[in-house]
Amino acid sequence: MAETDQARWYVVHTYSGHENKVKANIEKIVENRGMEDVIIEVVVPTETVVEIKNGKRKDKSKKIFPGYALVKMIMTDESWYVVRNTRGVTGFVGPGSKPIPLTEEEVLTMGLEKRSVEVDFEIGDSITVTSGPFESFIGTVEEIHLERQSIKALISMFGRETPVELGFDQIQKD
Repeated sequence: MAETDQARWYVVHTYSGHENKVKANIEKIVENRGMEDVIIEVVVPTETVVEIKNGKRKDKSKKIFPGYALVKMIMTDESWYVVRNTRGVTGFVGPGSKPIPLTEEEVLTMGLEKRSVEVDFEIGDSITVTSGPFESFIGTVEEIHLERQSIKALISMFGRETPVELGFDQIQKD
């Protein structure tokens, strides 16, 4: 799977309201041409919004970026041609004919890929806070939240044990 390491996320501009059709069309072309190793994934980012109409609660899926789809692919002449000439696609985001991939920070911010984190501490371990408002405080790990990349620790403040939530990047194990 060394090839997927080269794959980057690109933003594709589509006709408004055609995002899901573009996604389906690209996926169909990729399957028909056997390009699964070059065009890895197509995503139309959505969020769930709660609407209340006539006193009834209804969950609705809303597009975060209307008019855009995200494609994870290895940029080659053929993959560029396939995506660019898919029905409903008006072009890649970037100057002229040179698409610019999303940065690592943008990908993580959008939640397209989750970074796997291995933690070397357990509940009950002593930690030191390395940054933030509680810097240089010493605490004890109470809970570990891998999905949020944070811990809940008890820190001694003013002679009392106070629970605080800290990110993995704010602490170090003693």
